[in-house]
Amino acid sequence: MQITGAELFVKALLAEQVDTIFAYPGGQAIDLFNALYGVEEIKVVLPRHEQGLVHAADGYARSTGKVGVCLVTSGPGATNLVTGIATANYDSVPLVCFTGQVPTHLIGNDAFQEVDIVGITRSICKYAITVRKREDLASIIKKAFFIARSGKPGVVVVDLPKDIQQALGSDCYPEQIEVRGYKPNTNVHIGQIKKVLALLKTAKRPVFLIGGGVNIAHAQQEMTQLAEKTCIPVITTIMGKGALPTNHPLYVGNLGIHGSYAANTAISECDVLFSIGVRFNDRITGKVSEFAKKATIIHVDIDPASISRNIVVDIPIVADAKNAIAALLEKAPKYDFADWKKQIDSWKAEHPIYSIDGAKSKVTPYSIIQEINRVFEDAVITTDVGQNQLWTTQFLELTDKKQMLTSGGLGTMGYGLPAAIGAKIGNPNKDVIAICGDGGIQMNIQEMATAVVYELPIIICILNNGYLGNVRQWQEMFYKKRYSCTCLRYRKSCAAFCNTPSACCPDYIPDFVQLTESYGAKAFRVQRPEDIKTTLEEAKGTKKVPTVIEFIIDPEENVLPIVPPGNPLSDMIMGGTGND
Repeated sequence: MQITGAELFVKALLAEQVDTIFAYPGGQAIDLFNALYGVEEIKVVLPRHEQGLVHAADGYARSTGKVGVCLVTSGPGATNLVTGIATANYDSVPLVCFTGQVPTHLIGNDAFQEVDIVGITRSICKYAITVRKREDLASIIKKAFFIARSGKPGVVVVDLPKDIQQALGSDCYPEQIEVRGYKPNTNVHIGQIKKVLALLKTAKRPVFLIGGGVNIAHAQQEMTQLAEKTCIPVITTIMGKGALPTNHPLYVGNLGIHGSYAANTAISECDVLFSIGVRFNDRITGKVSEFAKKATIIHVDIDPASISRNIVVDIPIVADAKNAIAALLEKAPKYDFADWKKQIDSWKAEHPIYSIDGAKSKVTPYSIIQEINRVFEDAVITTDVGQNQLWTTQFLELTDKKQMLTSGGLGTMGYGLPAAIGAKIGNPNKDVIAICGDGGIQMNIQEMATAVVYELPIIICILNNGYLGNVRQWQEMFYKKRYSCTCLRYRKSCAAFCNTPSACCPDYIPDFVQLTESYGAKAFRVQRPEDIKTTLEEAKGTKKVPTVIEFIIDPEENVLPIVPPGNPLSDMIMGGTGND
């Protein structure tokens, strides 16, 4: 049977069990939208900007484990996806992004809204291709979904010229496909497992370092079992948080430039560092030459290119994290590292991540997130990027019923709100909370309209300190308080040089409460600590509309501890955030 390329596109989505697509129409994609019209099995979600669209697909994919699907037109429609493609690909999120394109005979002629999106995105995605022949369409779409979800997941871009969408051809769609040269290894080499077990037998101070690869592999339950069986303390990266419940006695905390004292010190003092699904980027290593210098390092990762790229390791294991953990569970004995755990527990007690001195007298990030921990039991929590993200990763409690979504590799402001929209669409029965800064929320605040029209009762918590807080903190600590372009209350009439926020500063723009209400959503402003819990509870009980809660926090609240740039993890600036 002969059908158009656009009709085959819809057939392919159904065959890949796509139930939701995040899409924004345009001239070079209009045939695809026409083919989707009236297809009840696929929900088409129309955000208000393509960047919001791709972040929503990202949040949907991370929270459900499914492949997120995007559809946009050519030119600016495609280029508006670029930041979201990089965001998802850095964090190994499976997305397939379809972009409309001018007809094949116009490609290269500077036609209206023509861009080489394949060339633009090739370095920031897993695979990108333009469909040049109608007969290749089915196999290319099949390949796109296979590549996106297999091995180390990532983003695939498929560029669809308008004439390919309109051309008639076969209606056949393959059930399976082989991709030449692409054979990701997921199995574990038993010889390497034996080396690991022999090393652990003689270890005195081992730690697990768990990265996002364990969460991507959906191996949280197995990781918890392995930690309990071996009695080895567990440290996580930001992306690995949640691989073990944060209230588990073996969980130490996050590692890195804003990691806990206990976690950073344990890494510096351990004799075996067993890392699983970790990239060893600069946010967690500090000074590379000083990182875990007393340890023999084991590294499990599905991507062979990630092993020994940043940190040279002693025992490499190329495998899927879940398979590697399962193999260890089967063969590992129970160890006794009680003295080591006691030492780590003493570091945690002596240097907690937060001091509550003064916290009861004002609204602080700690008090806000502690109430979120108490009020919400079954939830997806997204973050934006900046201080809001760092406080959340420090204070948020995660269990098997709570999941955190954040932009870890690229650090994308504007991620939190649209990701929450995607997460809520994918998890309609869960509470979804976005924790954002007053700067980041404004980068995609137009997606408030998307949340309203789709009747999504997400809760947006804005931590408003009037600054681009993370950069301001660095300016305070390392640039002599030269607050260059970080004050969001600035007006043209302000003094040229100002580093002293006060009650005399101009009013904040916008008024988030009025802006939220103009969208038809609910809004609250919280300035007293006793109002935090009741406001969150009211927001939780709201149905069909989003709720914005603007929390007014100290303009110069800092994220601590912090490892100064270029220093080893053992060199931390301490202090309890929120102390008087």
